[in-house]
Amino acid sequence: MTAPSPLNLLCVEALAAVPVACAALGPVAGFPAGRLVASHFSVMTRDTAQVLTGGPVLVERALRQKVTKEELGGAQVHARSGVVDNVVADEAEAFRQLRAFLGYLPSSVWGAPPVRSCDDPADREEEELLSIIPRERRRAYKVRRVIQLVVDRDSFFEMTTGYGREQITGLARANGHPIGVLANDCHFAGGSMTAEGAQKVRRFIDFCDTFHLPILSLVDEPGFMIGPEAERAGTIRYGMQALFAASQSEVPWLAVLLRKAFGVAAGIHLGRYATVVAWPSAEAGALPVEGGVAL
Repeated sequence: MTAPSPLNLLCVEALAAVPVACAALGPVAGFPAGRLVASHFSVMTRDTAQVLTGGPVLVERALRQKVTKEELGGAQVHARSGVVDNVVADEAEAFRQLRAFLGYLPSSVWGAPPVRSCDDPADREEEELLSIIPRERRRAYKVRRVIQLVVDRDSFFEMTTGYGREQITGLARANGHPIGVLANDCHFAGGSMTAEGAQKVRRFIDFCDTFHLPILSLVDEPGFMIGPEAERAGTIRYGMQALFAASQSEVPWLAVLLRKAFGVAAGIHLGRYATVVAWPSAEAGALPVEGGVAL
């Protein structure tokens, strides 16, 4: 048996110590693809990049299927697969996003995230927040707008947008201090925690914990997704992994209950030492009252 590759070990050591950001600008396959997707943040260009475990020749030889590189691992595939975090238009946008991402982070795990001067008043009041949550709880609303109104202006940087779309993850600043932002998007599955969403959230929590980013959690969680597809996807397994990641995190959490916080999945949004506040629209418990009565 051969020893582990020194390059593999160096990659693991780097991921545990410094921020690692990667871009796919053309075809990337095999181990380079593995290094790309293992990074803390990855992007691929929409028209020139493909990310592949094995290329078309290998697929045809092993599986007798003829496919192109684009069909195998183009942007239309990985915008939804979670293999990369963001898909960008071109190389210039890729480098812009890499610089923006690194701007929120310390140079290593032994440093603190960089604080920037901020001309956005800490006591800024946004009247829009008073009515942004609909009184009818079945009506959707734009939680990204809530995020924009709460954090420093123009500071929200969303990550992994197309994967696990019922969960929103990203970076922002609060009075110049970098933070992680986690929120439910009720436009997808009502904001329920799916298997994909749970994997996305677990990875994000571990990332924030590694680089000392406090987490702002905006909660509208109706619970784990249910039904045959959710069971086949292993939702409860991945959901519990996300819950354990939240429970083990050491960074401060501020959880704001915007609307729903039901079931075990609600705990994923609360962290280990969360300060929890609630808007007047908040409802929380094991399950909604109507559902409990019906059962």
